[in-house]
Amino acid sequence: MTCTHSRISRSVLSSPSSTCRSRRDLGLLALRVGTGGVLAAHGAQKLLGWFGGGGVSGTTAAMDAMGYTPAKASALAAGLGEAGGGALLALGLATPLGGAAAAGTMAGAAAVHAPNGFFAMEGGYEYPAFLGFVAAGLAVTGAGRYSLDHALGHVFDRHWMVPAALVGAAAAALAVVGSRTKRTQAAETAQETQGAEEPPAAG
Repeated sequence: MTCTHSRISRSVLSSPSSTCRSRRDLGLLALRVGTGGVLAAHGAQKLLGWFGGGGVSGTTAAMDAMGYTPAKASALAAGLGEAGGGALLALGLATPLGGAAAAGTMAGAAAVHAPNGFFAMEGGYEYPAFLGFVAAGLAVTGAGRYSLDHALGHVFDRHWMVPAALVGAAAAALAVVGSRTKRTQAAETAQETQGAEEPPAAG
């Protein structure tokens, strides 16, 4: 069954049918709950150690190894971005903020995997990039009727909030990723310099 417009009246022609709206809103609900649930689970690993995660201490160590400083603040930010952003997406509450927060966090994760190429099977950035694009798309489209945003009259889902949230998240992600990139490049240069200065081993 395809979504078509009735020929009865101009008012019906000017808006999609209720069936089309229901299908769209159900699709958004499924996408929100699925994506938000995955993100929230990853955040729970980082913050609480659930589902085999390392908790804050383990995530802090991982952030330090990946070049994100201060490591503990970075761990908390990543965990909150995933858990908080994912929960907001799943509930359909403050969708622009939740989607932008999750997308920004995934940008940081993608930067870590970028040197390994695109595909996830090779350790690439495919998976975080996909989650980030979905989160950003939901921030733009909104949560649909089956959401807390709709129930609350879109108090936390105003049109101006979409660009504000996405621009803010993008700026934060660029700053954090850029700072990490500079540190890792400096560390690599220092290692190369040290290796070049070491005398050859005696034969």
